[in-house]
Formats: sequence, structure tokens, C-alpha cells
Amino acid sequence: MNVKKTSLVILGLLLLAAIPLGIKHFRTRGGHDAARHKETYYCPMHPTYVSDRPDGGCPICGMNLVKSEESPAPDAQSAQGKIKFYRNSMNPAITSKVPMKDEMGMDYVPVYEQEGEAKEVGGRSPIKMDEAKRQLIGVKTARAAYRTLTHTVLSSGKVAHDADLYQSISEYKEALLAREKVKDSSWPEVHERAGALIRASELRLRQLGLSDEQIGELSRNGETHINLLLPGDKAWLYAQIYEYEIGLIKPGQEIEAATPAYPGKVFPGVIKAVDSILSAETRTLRVRAEVENPDNMLKHEMYVEVKIKVTLGSRLAVPHNAVVNTGARKLVFVDKGERGLEPREVKTGFEGDDYAEILSGLRAGEKVVTSANFLIDSESRLKSTVAE
Repeated sequence: MNVKKTSLVILGLLLLAAIPLGIKHFRTRGGHDAARHKETYYCPMHPTYVSDRPDGGCPICGMNLVKSEESPAPDAQSAQGKIKFYRNSMNPAITSKVPMKDEMGMDYVPVYEQEGEAKEVGGRSPIKMDEAKRQLIGVKTARAAYRTLTHTVLSSGKVAHDADLYQSISEYKEALLAREKVKDSSWPEVHERAGALIRASELRLRQLGLSDEQIGELSRNGETHINLLLPGDKAWLYAQIYEYEIGLIKPGQEIEAATPAYPGKVFPGVIKAVDSILSAETRTLRVRAEVENPDNMLKHEMYVEVKIKVTLGSRLAVPHNAVVNTGARKLVFVDKGERGLEPREVKTGFEGDDYAEILSGLRAGEKVVTSANFLIDSESRLKSTVAE
């Protein structure tokens, strides 16, 4: 019994000795935690003045007090990401690679590096933009997708009056007729001379823009193409195609011609030939087309406007307005939702009537900004300049 009583007495003494230690721990640890979470306010102009209430203002200058923002705990910092640099809260253009205070004693604000953060492109930085601001400046988006692109080639031309081509066609037909007359001759020299005359005529026709297929048609029929000199049921048109579009043009394509002489009237036709020599002065290539000429409405040397609608097939494309041409590169702003708007360099191909072909830089399904690009680009450039 005495041993039991002695044990109880010793236990009681230990508990009494632990009470002061618990009080001290609460006062130091708990008190610090409470103080750390207690809201404080300071004067931006006199940071040494601190108050636990926002009202009253600074007794020195009368300025409204600002709530203090505590530095995040180490685990909170790791959640936000690695610190990239520190920025002056009063002048964002001033940055530092290490923590420091400004001339008023205020701590520089840390700027964190987010995981998977987009990189700057061509002096443009990714930017955050909430829904209210998007609506205010009129931001619209569209998805990159495979679309059947069409491109309308616009050209100026005239109704042909080509005496040289007509003369060359006539000489070629005469050469064919001469060879037919001597086909039964026993003299080899006669056959050789007739063949040389035909080859020279064919070369002349190729220089004037006729293809081998068209020359073959001339040899199989008796058409004289008098409409090159005089009006007829059909008229020949000569149109000039700029160098950057000649890859889209080929014989057999349909065209539409119009002239100021007959407003609203359209003359349909087909391209018959494409010249093989580019004009060094105008950097254009001449195409020849044959169009309907009802009632001999088209007169030789008459000015015409030509439209050639070309189908480019299915290609990855975005609206024209989505592409920002900076001169050195072409950019789009990809909408990443809550992650903001990300600048992306792209390579473009053919320009369709409504869409631009994307060769690289985007995937099908990604959303790009199609309106307010000028404002977004300006803000992106400003952010890039401030962050440097």
C-alpha cells in the first residue's frame, strides 16, 4: 500500500511540474501563431507605422492604411512554384534576382515560375485575362481545324488581239498541209525539209504560250482561231497572274470575266494555256482563256477583270484575323482558359479566301484569338518589356 501511495505522489508531482512548461509552449508557439495570423495595417508612405485597425489613417500624412500581406510559408511557396525574380511593388519595371526592400522599406514582391509556363515568343509574354476584361475588349476565339480552302485569284486583262499568234497558227497549219502533200515523195530531202518546217512552227507556238496538247489539237482539226483577230461567238482573253500565285493556275480551270462596259454581266470561260516565260518588268505570267461572247459584246483590246476560283483541298487552317504578322515572324494567341493567352509562332501556307493555312505551330482543336488581337498583342509586349 505504501508503494502505491508513493507512486501516486510522484505522478502528481510530475504533472504539476509539466503545467508551467505547457503554458510556456502555448505562449511562445500559440502566441506567435496568433500574432502571425493577426491582421495588421501600415502606411504606404511611412511603413514604420503599423496598426491593427484600418480606420483612422496615418497620423503622419493622413494617408489610408493598407493591409499587410505576410510572406507565404515555405510549403506555400513550393505550391506556387519556384521564384523567378522579385519586383518593386510601386514600380513594376524595377526587378531584382534577390529579395530586397525599396526606398520606403517595402519588400519586393516575388514572381513565381509556374509549372509548364509558356515561354516568350518574339518579345511577347503570356498574359492573364479574366472573363470581364475579355468581354470589355471584345475577345473572340475560333478553333484550328481542317477545312476545305478556296482561293480566288483576281487579275486584270484584256480581250486578245494577237496577230502574231494567229500568224504562227496559220504557218503551222500550212506546214502540216505541205507535209501531207509530199508524203508520197521518194526524195528524203523533201521529207526532212517538211519535218524541219513543222518543228520550227511548233517551237514558235510554244514560245507564244501554247502547250503540246493544244498544238496537237491544232494538227487534228481545221480551226483557224480567227477570233484572235475578229470578234466571234467566243473571245480570247489575256490575263496577268502575279508570280506568287502562278502555282495555283493551270489549263482547264474555269474563269469568270467582267467588264465595266456591261455592269453585272459575267462571261464564263476556260483557261487554255499558260505562258512559259515570266515578265521581268511586272513579275507576272500571262494566261490565255477562251470565254463566251454572246452577240459579240466583247471587243478586242477591251479591259476585263478576271476571277479564277481555286480549290486548295482540306488543310489545317485558322481565320485570317487570328494571325499577327510582326514582320520577322507570324504569331497567334492560343486561348489556354484559366492559364491565360499564350503567344505561339506559326508558319503559314496558302492564304484562302477566309482562312490561312497553318503548316506548323498549331494542332487541330486548339483555340486561337480572332479579335482584339491588337490590344492583346500590345499588352503582351508591354508585359515582356516590364519583366525584363
